[in-house]
Amino acid sequence: MDYLKEIQGKTCHDPYFNKMNTKRCTVFVNGPVIVGAGPSGLAAAACLTAKGVQSLVLERCNCIASLWQLKTYNRLSLHLPKQFCELPLMSFPHDFPTYPTKQQFIKYLELYAMTFNIRPVFNQTVITANYDRNLGLWRIRTTDTMIATSHAEYVTRWLIVATGENAEAVLPDIEGMDQFRGTIMHTSLYKTGEIFTSKKVLVVGCGNSGMEVCLDLCNHDATPSLVVRDTVHVLPREMLGKSTFGLSMWLLKWLPMRLVDRFLLITSRLLLGDTSRLGLDRPEIGPLELKNLSGKTPVLDVGTLAKIKSGDIKVCPGIKRLLKHHTVEFVNGQTEEYDAIILATGYKSNVPSWLKEKEMFSEKDGLPKRPFPNGWKGECGLYAVGFTKRGLLGASIDAKKIAEHIHQYFQ
Repeated sequence: MDYLKEIQGKTCHDPYFNKMNTKRCTVFVNGPVIVGAGPSGLAAAACLTAKGVQSLVLERCNCIASLWQLKTYNRLSLHLPKQFCELPLMSFPHDFPTYPTKQQFIKYLELYAMTFNIRPVFNQTVITANYDRNLGLWRIRTTDTMIATSHAEYVTRWLIVATGENAEAVLPDIEGMDQFRGTIMHTSLYKTGEIFTSKKVLVVGCGNSGMEVCLDLCNHDATPSLVVRDTVHVLPREMLGKSTFGLSMWLLKWLPMRLVDRFLLITSRLLLGDTSRLGLDRPEIGPLELKNLSGKTPVLDVGTLAKIKSGDIKVCPGIKRLLKHHTVEFVNGQTEEYDAIILATGYKSNVPSWLKEKEMFSEKDGLPKRPFPNGWKGECGLYAVGFTKRGLLGASIDAKKIAEHIHQYFQ
């Protein structure tokens, strides 16, 4: 264990919580290092703490759950009932509504971190992480987000990747973007439709975010249009007095997925009508099967369809290009003027940009190569949490497995 003495001799601060005072230092962490202080990273840290294993959480921003706190719109609420969004070992407060708001969810996460004494090292952007086969340890190099000249190297036996599926905004390359004189922003920068009152706004992307942004724009007296480039399943958020998700999970206990999908589509047709008449064609396979195969989540309607039916939201085909000033040309040849374009084009993993490992994670999409439920564990002490395409429920499942596996080394 001479190499540990060498590394520890270089340690220049408390490896868990204290601020670094030097420009460069190497820190040996006698426990797992978790990259990312979002819900997935917090879940992994809490499960480890419950097993008596101390971990170190690195976070590139200055707060926990930075995606929720810094990059989501104000009207956002959980799309699923709170019982399906709880992190391990702690329920939501009883007085929270069925669908907690963004502010309530952040409050829950802050209480969660406090309860399990999770104190991340903030403003630490991971530049590279690679496995040193000579030492049998992971080397994680970071730079301070606030002080560019401040660097650190964390050395550990276990690395838990918790940066998630939504680490970086996806920005499509649309011809003529440099010519458009109106505002172009990704939904990660959108907070409220208040600044777009009385303006014509084109929203690109018909997932849950795109649909909700359109509704928010309507509520602030803007005139939104929605670009629908692909097929999409739109389901009511509740069916028969129960959440659509909860009802689906219950039915799957007794019926095959295709029968449950058929039930969901028939009930949706009765409650919402034929969405194809609104320009929202459904995929050929059912919503649950599509989610299982591709990870594509169905849209849970919270009022947007009514605005489309009333004509307050116009559905448009894909964009061909942007022309000078404020003009947008669509693939059907029609053109229209807009004051702003909001890109509800989603997010992607950034793991390939910093993790120097090619066996566990795909370089193409930054997700584990092995599908759920087997994507949580790699080789040489490498783990992943929050990459299941099954939301907070999937992250919780992985967090428990990871903690159980690492705990074996401390017995």
